[in-house]
Amino acid sequence: MQETSNPIPVDYDPAMSIAGLLRKKWQAKPSKVQWERKTSLGTGWVPVTVGQFVEEVKEVAKGMMASGVEAGDRIGIMARTSYEWTLLDFAAWWCGAIPVPIYETSSADQVEWIVTDAGISLVVAETPVMASLVRGLKDRAPTLREVLVIDDGAIAELSLRGQGVDDAALEDRSLATKGDDIATIIYTSGTTGRPKGVVLWHRNFVFLSESGRIGMPEVVDKPHSRTLLFMPLAHVFARFIEVLAVGTNTVLGHAPDVKNLIADVGTFTPTYILAVPRVFEKIYNSADAKAGHGVKLKLFRWAAKTAITYSRALEEPDGPTAALKAQHALADRLVLHKLTQLLGGKLEFAVSGGAPLGERLGHFYRGMGVNILEGYGLTETTAPLACNLPARSKIGTVGVAFPQTSIRIDDDGQIHAKGEHVFHGYWNNPEATAEVLDADGWFATGDLGSLDDDGYLRITGRAKEIIVTAGGKNVAPTLLEDRLRGHPIISQVLVVGDGKPFIGALVTLDPEMLPGWLANHGLPPLTVEQAARDERVLAAIDRAVTRANEAVSRAESIRKFAVLTEEFTEANGLLTPALKIKRKPAVERFSKEIAELYGEA
Repeated sequence: MQETSNPIPVDYDPAMSIAGLLRKKWQAKPSKVQWERKTSLGTGWVPVTVGQFVEEVKEVAKGMMASGVEAGDRIGIMARTSYEWTLLDFAAWWCGAIPVPIYETSSADQVEWIVTDAGISLVVAETPVMASLVRGLKDRAPTLREVLVIDDGAIAELSLRGQGVDDAALEDRSLATKGDDIATIIYTSGTTGRPKGVVLWHRNFVFLSESGRIGMPEVVDKPHSRTLLFMPLAHVFARFIEVLAVGTNTVLGHAPDVKNLIADVGTFTPTYILAVPRVFEKIYNSADAKAGHGVKLKLFRWAAKTAITYSRALEEPDGPTAALKAQHALADRLVLHKLTQLLGGKLEFAVSGGAPLGERLGHFYRGMGVNILEGYGLTETTAPLACNLPARSKIGTVGVAFPQTSIRIDDDGQIHAKGEHVFHGYWNNPEATAEVLDADGWFATGDLGSLDDDGYLRITGRAKEIIVTAGGKNVAPTLLEDRLRGHPIISQVLVVGDGKPFIGALVTLDPEMLPGWLANHGLPPLTVEQAARDERVLAAIDRAVTRANEAVSRAESIRKFAVLTEEFTEANGLLTPALKIKRKPAVERFSKEIAELYGEA
């Protein structure tokens, strides 16, 4: 049994609600800029002060009350990440309601489950299409009274309705909400089985916000700290950040469309961003593709290699040599600074979570001048349990425990966690709660990991995803999958081999990256279907597999692979909104292709 705890004290009020956190800032700094909204033309940003935001929150909260929302009622929010999402979130908290996020990409069955299981009474959806999906449930969702549409003026409608609600009535509601009241129910992405509703209290968020401020002040609490939120607000990580912004100096903006992400980052100029590893892979692969071929491509790859070598040298006792420093300065002048300018020019930190980042990318970005702080957490822990810190960072790990957080590894290698931000149960599911929470408050995460001598946590896989080959070898698929996804044209990877004589992999191609990669390698344009059968493409993937296998033993290495022509997506039910593969459905969907890998067709 390994165990570590972070003893740094966190001074917070356990009775305070999230609305109370906003009220505290409003009373202290009403003129402080809290948010920035995109202009109607989408080319600039308009500041919103704490005072302005609170007035909007009150108007919408009164509108919710006028619409029949009582304290403790569940309100569904189904929209892309936006200022309006955050406004609705805080308005619900201000009037004592419980906002329940619904991914905008959810299927009809998923929406029905969340609305009926949580007993949602009001849903605010972004578009008429989303709203029609919810309205179609009315006969099967007895608690659902109304569906409003943001694009059709829902915010203005709620503000208008609220004009008849007494300010004192709203104040009573707001002050009556305490730290032990339910703040939200977040339904897990569901890589296996039906999504479970994770119940999080107000004090879970208030504690973690203060813990984050204390643990990472140079990231989130500088006078100039800024972040652009483009992760789904239906995800706990993004919800934590919007609350953290209220508890710190962070100015927060929203980017609803990742297709415009680079442009939005360039105009918003964040000092830190938060993303899943796939975003960082895309940025790197896009830069590699845009380098073209010939001298320019060689120059980019030399600069990237120099950045990685320089970053690795920073971990050595003597640091980079004078010659390496000179090489790095040249690489920065010729290539690397162009990438930092593309990301706004002020980016200092990037927080990565949701899946392993991989050491290559971590060292590349740090060598480029952006310190990637890889972290780890779950919905059940209100987001981070551990994170690398600016002054205490080790690439290849997910860092050290957050302040006042305890982490232990049991004899089977499973990670357990304890702290004020750990949830107390699943909604209407005491059996599932009992499976993961013990009497002392330790939460069994289901993930596998190890702690080194310095207290850094390393994730090795999920207990339920471990592959056991016919030879009895236990294999964690995520390491191989993450390394393979680093190739520019590889989109998703599913490592298989449970009960089989060797490890295999199913690979999908990235349709966005494929044309540029083909051109850069002197190959003619090919469709995904054609590329999946092209010997030159297959040879490139084979080389990528060989490189990925360098990280594991021969018994764990990929021996055969197949290229699929169907992508893993949310729409076909093979990918969660958090971009994780739903392993069991994927194995079932491609059972024929898997059988062919092993000569069983």
